[in-house]
Amino acid sequence: AAVKRMTTEKKLGGKQDVFSNLDYKKVIREVWSFNLKKEMEIIMDLVDDYPYIAMDTEFPGIVARPVGPFRNSQEYHYRLLKCNVDLLKIIQMGLCFCDEKGGLPPGGVCVWQFNFRFDLNEDMYARDSIEFLKKSGINFDRHAKDGIDVMEFAEMLITSAIVLNDDVKWVTFHSGYDYGYLLRLLTCEKLPEREDDFFNLLKTYCPCVYDVRYLMKSCDLKGGLSGVAARLAIKRCGPQHQAGSDSLLTQSVFFRLKDEFFKGNLDDELHMNHLYGLGSKQQKRLAAGIGQKTKELPSSASTSPKMVAKTQSLDK
Repeated sequence: AAVKRMTTEKKLGGKQDVFSNLDYKKVIREVWSFNLKKEMEIIMDLVDDYPYIAMDTEFPGIVARPVGPFRNSQEYHYRLLKCNVDLLKIIQMGLCFCDEKGGLPPGGVCVWQFNFRFDLNEDMYARDSIEFLKKSGINFDRHAKDGIDVMEFAEMLITSAIVLNDDVKWVTFHSGYDYGYLLRLLTCEKLPEREDDFFNLLKTYCPCVYDVRYLMKSCDLKGGLSGVAARLAIKRCGPQHQAGSDSLLTQSVFFRLKDEFFKGNLDDELHMNHLYGLGSKQQKRLAAGIGQKTKELPSSASTSPKMVAKTQSLDK
């Protein structure tokens, strides 16, 4: 393993990950209902100078699937996303802030992990996904007691200059569900019936989007976030499968790819505003959405809710 890591670093010019020596307890700020306003004020002061925002979410799995007919697989995958995002509540959102060179904000904290109100006694979820998130360290008792109200968060986010801002660059990994939950939160409405309307809505709130998994197609890289980070000799900071740590790792992988595979410059015509697993240049504009029914999915082995969702996406 050591030889493999050394070989990887040699290919990368010996460059080390700038995030690797961080103490996650110092760089990841936990945000609950009682400190939401204070932390959002800090973020609003940062966004102009640190406009690269990596986002990750945690959500309660996949509980339903759409029933067709569908014109093609792309339509099915969007309908799968829509029916689950419409039914479920977000649990966590992580936002990691950097400047255009990958530099971190002063003061130590660069990640804010927002913990939303989620009550296992009231809210819908996939049991295996919740058990998985518990093992990752998510405290659902505290989410029920101190979790952030999504409407209060949405009101602050709308006025924060984080969304609806052409200067902000959003960085995510295989992120259809991440943006689905973000748009559901911002609009307080169900996702659009048609996929093209979903992308139009996304472009309104997040005009500039980079999906790292989509960028990997140009780098001859495959796999999940942790796997590609290991291949690039990037160390994780913080617990896996929590939104704060995953957003931090996403940011680190993005800047490593940008520097080493794209020589510091991304062609936005080719790489911006594509989400891996959704949409297609070959896909015709979808007509009016088809009505659908939903039914429960069978229980499966204990798996990350995000991985369950992603295995439902288009084949890699």
